[in-house]
Amino acid sequence: MCDNSVTANLRQVFDVSMTIPSHNDPNFFDDDARVKRTGTLCTASAHIITAVIGSGVLSLAWAIAQLGWIAGPAVMLLFSFVTYYTSSLLTDCYRTGDPVSGKRNYTYTDAVRSILGGNKVKACGMIQYLNLFGISVGYTIAASISMMAIKRSNCFHNSGGKNPCHMSSNPYMIMFGVSEILLSQIPDFDQIWWLSIVAAVMSFTYSGIGLGLGIAKVAATGTFKGSLTGISIGTVTQAQKIWRSLQAIGDIAFAYSFSVILIEIQDTVKSPPAEAKTMKKATKLSIAITTTFYMLCGSMGYASFGDFAPGNLLTGFGFFNPFWLLDIANAAIIIHLVGAYQVFCQPIFAFVEKWATRRWSGSYFVTEEFEIPIPGYRYPYKLNMFRLVWRTGFVVSTTVISMLLPFFNDVVGILGALGFWPLTVYFPVEMYIRQKKISKWSSRWVCLKMLSMACLMISVVAGAGSIVGVILDLKVYKPFKTTY
Repeated sequence: MCDNSVTANLRQVFDVSMTIPSHNDPNFFDDDARVKRTGTLCTASAHIITAVIGSGVLSLAWAIAQLGWIAGPAVMLLFSFVTYYTSSLLTDCYRTGDPVSGKRNYTYTDAVRSILGGNKVKACGMIQYLNLFGISVGYTIAASISMMAIKRSNCFHNSGGKNPCHMSSNPYMIMFGVSEILLSQIPDFDQIWWLSIVAAVMSFTYSGIGLGLGIAKVAATGTFKGSLTGISIGTVTQAQKIWRSLQAIGDIAFAYSFSVILIEIQDTVKSPPAEAKTMKKATKLSIAITTTFYMLCGSMGYASFGDFAPGNLLTGFGFFNPFWLLDIANAAIIIHLVGAYQVFCQPIFAFVEKWATRRWSGSYFVTEEFEIPIPGYRYPYKLNMFRLVWRTGFVVSTTVISMLLPFFNDVVGILGALGFWPLTVYFPVEMYIRQKKISKWSSRWVCLKMLSMACLMISVVAGAGSIVGVILDLKVYKPFKTTY
């Protein structure tokens, strides 16, 4: 017979192990009865850096070449300041009312619905998801260009520069799409923190290589190319100078486009301290780091190539030695964009799946999950058929559109113009005014409104320049037959 005290202890251990924690248990659940969030300053910064340092950095040398040594860096600093300021306003909108205990807003659209309401919710949702979809297209294009750059640099090197190594981008876009179909089956945003950290490391890798190559080229020639006013008339026409300068503004705006997923990132952050406090630190740190890289990469790229700075910095370097280093840089871009694609797509996935669950709550296809054991992993993978079909369809659609419109610089400019004013400036400003109850016609109200109007004008002219660029490209374009 067992001793009674031993039996009691075993029963107590068994009972504790079988206890299901209450939704009110602060050790397991947050104040909204969801599983406790685990995000930190480090993971939030990684998410932001992954979102910010994407394909946008590759076009900055070209953008500065259009604007020149004075306007180029000045515009970049302006966008970094505006993005940081409005992002700080947006972090205060994660919770409605009290910044510590108010109702949580899980997505950007939730924040607009809770604070502004009305038709602004529909407008915000349409713009946000259209922008995220467009960014996915842009990242597919950029990744395929880097894949081709690796192939072309090796082909060019092996042929001693005799083979032009022309190839189609379509197979590489399909390869990227297949990888995203697999990764898109990761159920939710909080489970891809590791992917963001890997992608952030890759960001620094290829940015650092691009910077190093620019410095090496300037050191080899002993001169800084470029001019104070940018690309000269003669190299391009007067009209081209104007449109390209406007497009360059859109490219720079795109390089700072992360506000669209800031609330979603903030929803992964644990508390205390208050989520807004952590996110403000993460935003400040991330923008300071990325702006430094942007300034160095863009400036050194322009100093190296002058008026002939390529639209994609590292693929422009592809015909120069050391070719193996360029291969590493482009491989880093691909890995980074694989992660960044997922960071930007997760809000769309979550929105559609939440809507489908509400709409067809009794559907076996939509709600049922099948547990599939994974060798060597503690928890089984939960397969949902609706998630499998919907996310696969989404990736396929972005891949097909990328194959139809593979214009890197123009697409980047349009996306920057489309998303900058409404998502980075207008909605954060309007929500902040409502949240903080800033009185109409007060000095702060007037300043915030003036900032919003100025950014609207910038978005309009940048969008016009990029659309003109697409129109010019389409005149000589044949669908699915683009080669590089």
